[in-house]
Amino acid sequence: MSIITGRGDSGETDLLFGKRIAKTSLRIAALGGVDEVNAALGLARAGGGQAEVITLIDAIQERLIGLMGQLACLPEDMGRYKYASITHEDVAWVEAEARRFETRGVRFTGWARPGAEGSLARAGLDFARAMARRAERSVWDLHESGEAVPAAVRLFFNRLSDLLWILARVEEPETQDGQTQDASEEAGAADSH
Repeated sequence: MSIITGRGDSGETDLLFGKRIAKTSLRIAALGGVDEVNAALGLARAGGGQAEVITLIDAIQERLIGLMGQLACLPEDMGRYKYASITHEDVAWVEAEARRFETRGVRFTGWARPGAEGSLARAGLDFARAMARRAERSVWDLHESGEAVPAAVRLFFNRLSDLLWILARVEEPETQDGQTQDASEEAGAADSH
């Protein structure tokens, strides 16, 4: 069977359980946003970062795939969806992972410049963070349109973008004094003014 069906040529696409919906719908925008985060995380993962970060990315991607299925169901069909959905336990897990990595001394010292030192893993994580923010806005748009999106899903993206920012900082190369490269450059730039 070919992936090319032509069924979407009329501007509609398939959801789970045989439902069709406009490609321009807020549900498809939210679903596409989650897909973009997942793809960006794939770039970060392929970038060859730290093994611990790659393992965490895999766990995040697993949750995002379940969420894409969740969003591909209309509310009246959610009772038929039997796969993993985002729960408050997932939100707590993301928050716990963010706090765990924060204990490594990650702190905000200024705006990041994705890809500044040529780290594909770090740039991918920063890109995924930006995509997570966009997905969060799309999920909120869907929710505010009257299609209830579970609170756990809405909270998940807020926490996820924080975690991805932290992970990108974890992937920054360190200088001799333990500061990240960007922090040292910014401190040097401030001293020269």
